[in-house]
Amino acid sequence: MGRLYMREVSLRVDRYLVNTRVTPNQLTYLMTVCGVLAAPALLVPGIWGAVLGVVCVQLYLLLDCVDGEIARWKKQYSLNGVYLDRVGAYLTDAAVLVGLGLRAADVWGSGRIDWLWAFLGTLAALGAILIKAETDLVGVARHQAGLPPVKDAAAVAEPRSSGMALARRAAAALKFHRLILGIEASLLILVLAIVDQARGDLFFTRLGTAVLAGIALLQTLLHLVSILASSRLK
Repeated sequence: MGRLYMREVSLRVDRYLVNTRVTPNQLTYLMTVCGVLAAPALLVPGIWGAVLGVVCVQLYLLLDCVDGEIARWKKQYSLNGVYLDRVGAYLTDAAVLVGLGLRAADVWGSGRIDWLWAFLGTLAALGAILIKAETDLVGVARHQAGLPPVKDAAAVAEPRSSGMALARRAAAALKFHRLILGIEASLLILVLAIVDQARGDLFFTRLGTAVLAGIALLQTLLHLVSILASSRLK
């Protein structure tokens, strides 16, 4: 999304910020707030809640582009900024999926709240966070073992087993795992909200919640196996 269109927008925003006292880290904090606000936005019933969720996530994406561009322009680099950027990504992905679960539970509806859907949304959020953590923990493990960071990520990520390598390439081609990322998930939620509006219930939103929870759990396991079967920890 950033490469497709947001970089064109962010560069136009940068010109208004480069000569101000706004720091990249302040933009990263604001980015995180926008991403987290997607969860309460999705609680608004009907299509408008889904639209608000997309707007929050798109603002997150915009600021995610802007903070790095401003940091490079002003030469204001810091480990704090890298860390905060990762935290923002974790929280945004989780917020969208938790918001989806609460939306599917119909917390503002007139009937009984079905907490099963809230649980499934939270389960999907946990899976999305664990997948990111599995990747980040490779660097932690290598650092604690006194090993240098992985230099050629593409080469070392390839599983040593030919069967595992084929399965990994198939999964990468399908890209189904991207559905649990905040940006893609928010757009999917909007599509589900539109078809639910035509149907008059939450059937597709609930179906989507169950599917994303399943994808998150499956991808968490497959990603862990992929890391252990590769040379990233060697």
